[in-house]
Amino acid sequence: MLALRLTRGSHPLVLLRRLLVAAAAAGVGFLLLCTLGYAAGHPAQAPASSLRLLWCVIPLAATVQFAVAVARTDPSTRPRPGLSAVGLGPARLTALAAASTAVACTLGSAVALLFYLHLRGDITGLPFDGAAAELLGADRPLPLAAALTLLAVLPVAAATAAALALRPRPERGSEARVGDMPGGLPWGVALLTSGLAVETYAARGGGEAATLPGRFEAGPVGALAGWALTAAGLALAGPALTYVSGRLLQLFRPGATRLLAGRVLMAEAGRIGRPLGVVAAVASAAIAAVTVGGLGPGGSGPLTALGATLVVACTTATLLTAALESKQTRTHTTAALTRLGAPPTVLRQAALLRVAALLAVFVPLTWTIATLAAAPLKG
Repeated sequence: MLALRLTRGSHPLVLLRRLLVAAAAAGVGFLLLCTLGYAAGHPAQAPASSLRLLWCVIPLAATVQFAVAVARTDPSTRPRPGLSAVGLGPARLTALAAASTAVACTLGSAVALLFYLHLRGDITGLPFDGAAAELLGADRPLPLAAALTLLAVLPVAAATAAALALRPRPERGSEARVGDMPGGLPWGVALLTSGLAVETYAARGGGEAATLPGRFEAGPVGALAGWALTAAGLALAGPALTYVSGRLLQLFRPGATRLLAGRVLMAEAGRIGRPLGVVAAVASAAIAAVTVGGLGPGGSGPLTALGATLVVACTTATLLTAALESKQTRTHTTAALTRLGAPPTVLRQAALLRVAALLAVFVPLTWTIATLAAAPLKG
């Protein structure tokens, strides 16, 4: 009940972000229900049904990441002086953040169920009754227990991830400094090379093509596994690459603007590096798919397009939300610089330099990985 009251009393922009989480959850829930309907209508094609379910894991993971990013920027669950006295300590605020995330995702799942039943023709009295009855298998009964179980996966996963991300952590002294480079670069490079090697081996070895929902031929199953390893490698190496971008900005006698931009990137590498690596992974996969020819006009159906749209939208929104969180954490630093006489143009130029440095590092890397990933699948 307290989570609902905090949700009602939130700032309009905070409510908008939660509604976006609910919309993404509705899209994922609709994909899961369509997968369940396909499995119920094609009991003899268990491998194809399992592959469709695995395809739904990608937009589900992107939605969970977005939900956690929104929970981290929620001001109502941020520790403030005096809240512990009324029983709202860090642990209770973490539970509230998890509950708010679960509420938003449950709302989206409920909308997905109603929309799915409406398009099947099970709910009448509204426009487009049964508009997709044949596609959604309206001639077969929907296993309600299985549908509710699938729809509960996203709220539980998102709430658990939010609770783990926002859980109170004990003070560990000066164990890690701003000047320390984030770990993960060696493992990220190892996953990148392993993914490219697996994809090349799978493409040369042939094998049955993996057909995603909507008639999209995505190549051998091993190639999809290689893409997954490559994406994981980029996400893991993202913080270190962001840190390197900040280092590069400070080379060759930096002035005040370059020094400020580089230090901010180094300090915020752990916060924005991971979402940036995920966006780079999604972009490289999209470029590779377009290069192979699977995402051209008529190359994919509505369900594949919905899943791809969810992944792109959620990962991009997560990056923007992480950038907003980074800006919020620098509020006191920015105010101190302003009091010391730093002109606003210097702060804007530093922000533009940070964006330029990140683009200079991630764009060529993304394009190179996409080209290497698409090369074995051509022809």
